[in-house]
Amino acid sequence: MAHHLCKSGDDRGRTIHNQLPPRHSPPMLAALHPALPVASRALLGVEASATGRRWRSRLDGPGEETALLIAQRHGVPEVLARVLSGRGVTALDAPAFLEPRLRDLMPEPNSLIGMEAAVDRLVAAVRAGRPIAIFGDYDVDGACSSALLALFLGAAGVPARVHIPDRITEGYGPNVPAVRAFAAEGAALLVTVDCGTTSTDPLTEAARLGLDVLVLDHHQAPEVLPPALAIVNPNRQDDLSGLGHLCAAGVVFMTLVAMNRRLRTEGHWTTARPEPDLRSMLDLVALATVADVVPLTGLNRAFVRQGLQVVHARARVGLRALMDAARLHGPPACYHLGHVLGPRINAGGRIGDAGLGARLLMTRDEGEAAGIAAELDRLNGERQVIERAAVEEADAMARAQLDAHPDAPLVVGSAGWHPGIVGLVAARLKERYNLPAFALAMGEGGTAVGSGRSVAGVDLGLAVRDAVEAGLASKGGGHAMAAGITMKAERIDDLHRFLTDRIGGASSLARGERALTVDAAITARGATVDLAGLLEKAGPFGSGQPEPLFALANHLVQEASEVGQGHLRLRLRGGDGAAIKALAFRAVGQPLGDMLTASRGRPVHVVGCLSVDRWGGGERVDLRLVDAADGGRP
Repeated sequence: MAHHLCKSGDDRGRTIHNQLPPRHSPPMLAALHPALPVASRALLGVEASATGRRWRSRLDGPGEETALLIAQRHGVPEVLARVLSGRGVTALDAPAFLEPRLRDLMPEPNSLIGMEAAVDRLVAAVRAGRPIAIFGDYDVDGACSSALLALFLGAAGVPARVHIPDRITEGYGPNVPAVRAFAAEGAALLVTVDCGTTSTDPLTEAARLGLDVLVLDHHQAPEVLPPALAIVNPNRQDDLSGLGHLCAAGVVFMTLVAMNRRLRTEGHWTTARPEPDLRSMLDLVALATVADVVPLTGLNRAFVRQGLQVVHARARVGLRALMDAARLHGPPACYHLGHVLGPRINAGGRIGDAGLGARLLMTRDEGEAAGIAAELDRLNGERQVIERAAVEEADAMARAQLDAHPDAPLVVGSAGWHPGIVGLVAARLKERYNLPAFALAMGEGGTAVGSGRSVAGVDLGLAVRDAVEAGLASKGGGHAMAAGITMKAERIDDLHRFLTDRIGGASSLARGERALTVDAAITARGATVDLAGLLEKAGPFGSGQPEPLFALANHLVQEASEVGQGHLRLRLRGGDGAAIKALAFRAVGQPLGDMLTASRGRPVHVVGCLSVDRWGGGERVDLRLVDAADGGRP
């Protein structure tokens, strides 16, 4: 199983010199045009690669100087110093960046507006011992947020009922029938997690029925908020905490920190009811943070680094069962959270029982966990089949749309698509065309439910909120990089025109400036397990913290064959005879795959990320290939 570059760090206060190997300059490492600014000639002379991108070095002149300073001042190897400098780390910041500790980065929870009122009400509910209703979202963040809150309340002696809505019959966010059901069951407090910020009608109904409501969310908020006792959301327009990069599970965790502190002060925890170990819950925060594709910067880096340690311990019954069902036996990495475990938890909400993920994360029963994990693994396989057919159809629509409207945001829809996979379809279109993309499933009654994915520099969530306020959609919202929408199917063309008008210029600019930024050049012989381990110290990598990209120049394509579902497996050989295996995901039938297949027996330049394959007990480094160009001297 491939172990991509992201690993939990040690939380003990040790110096960099004690953590890192002695300063060295691996002979395989070559700085790429270190004296040339970004605007200089293309890296390796590649102006237009197989994917249509210009290659350039990540570091400009000042960046090179910073890398050198980091290496000299802290005894950091040059390759690691380059990676740090390329991600905006200064020589002053380097020690703290390499050792992100939760105790150093955790802010005061009350810096979030509404937190004090939310904790007051939650603690009052604990004292009263009355059941609490939790309404979550049907994605990974929603499942993790729901499980976090329910598990903490259970430890505090308060029963909690978790409800995850059905994507098709209920849609996103709290709804009036669910609110009425909570009230009928005797709940006095409703907590919405990863949703609720825009749910005016359901929360108005809750108030009418005498239900207190707390909202713990992170989605973009309108200027006028719905009625609630407290709305804790760092993306409220009046919130000044600077924590807008958190996912909902991060907001919930901060709430639990504040709540736990209050309960400790009040003497709630006893020998019979011991205080829960909040650090043991960081596995759920890490999973949600990676799966929700929020920036892995600041506090989020600490969440993920320390959360991966908890995942690796395999103490949570549900996650252990899911890792076994997914055949994940090596050390977990960000890649596994986002691409192995996350999709399986999401599969329940996409095409099955939306509550499966949250139940899996909360259960302590080994048998129940194994059964749920097996079902999620099965649903994920079924989801992949459905997704492939929809992507093929959507791609044809996208090409036709681009012929008529070059560089405009993509908006495609079909009555044959399952509503649970439209977000994945949009993501595939965004990846292929480097444009914001919306995919909508048109259902009975003339309603279309869609999901969008964006590119850096284009705020899709804000555009969708504008569409709702303009009366184009009945419901919608999200983040800068992802959003959802509900609207009339007959107005899909209007949505395309609206988005073209609102974000078309930014979309065109983003596409026109396509470039692939490379951290350094290596050879097949230089791609070692030691190098991969060294790079892990700069992780975790993900949104806002890109994985290091390396160029391999003039490597011969010895083998190129299709594996899995449209992936291309390659063997590349350097000029000194050393070889490395590479995998280009979903490349078959695409320009990248066509170019590599036609290059058998010829040298190519390639760019990719390193990953450690620990299958069978051994260790070797592979290349996750993301781009290629014809070989030849640069």
